[in-house]
Amino acid sequence: MNKLPLLATAFLAPLVAVAADLHVSVVDAPTASTPLYVALYDSAQAYESNKTLAAQIVQTNAGAAKVSFPGLAPGRYALRVFADENGNGKLDTNLMGLPTERYGFSNDAKGNRGAPGFEAVALPLNADLQTLIHLR
Repeated sequence: MNKLPLLATAFLAPLVAVAADLHVSVVDAPTASTPLYVALYDSAQAYESNKTLAAQIVQTNAGAAKVSFPGLAPGRYALRVFADENGNGKLDTNLMGLPTERYGFSNDAKGNRGAPGFEAVALPLNADLQTLIHLR
């Protein structure tokens, strides 16, 4: 019996990245059941170009919601969230471009005349992680 493949597997196993789950709790949403759009990004380039790695739509319940993204590779991730209070499928803005519906970002980051940059919203993920986002 050739033990070389078994021995190689034993040595290389610690080098294999372990997948992690990202659990997100969102609070300060409308108290009425409202669609909540949650977008996940896996790089600064994806975040800046709005190319999601994954997205989910969940209903809020009593002003809160939970969503999970299972099996993610270790790395840095960013989240954008908004409550679609009028049900039209988009984040509405006023004439000045300011959101008129509740929104939030990972790390509860705030932007200066626009969305915060990736560095402000990036979450390091090396093991299962729970994070909280407050909508505003």
